[in-house]
Amino acid sequence: MLAIKLPKDIEDRLEALAAETGRPKDEHALEAILDYLDDIEDRVLAQQRSARLKSGKDTAVSISALKKEHGLAD
Repeated sequence: MLAIKLPKDIEDRLEALAAETGRPKDEHALEAILDYLDDIEDRVLAQQRSARLKSGKDTAVSISALKKEHGLAD
């Protein structure tokens, strides 16, 4: 269980959104947190991948090479 105290202006916006959409505040908050986590996790993976590429531990393949390999039009 997570309990957070929001600044009044954010709480007011969340309440207004809930009233406008007919969805509870906690659904909006959960959706926002999930979107944020997805973004942060993607960023971390991209940074890790970039570091592996820069260090030579991984290699990159161009999209045109992938298309050619799989017989797809360019």
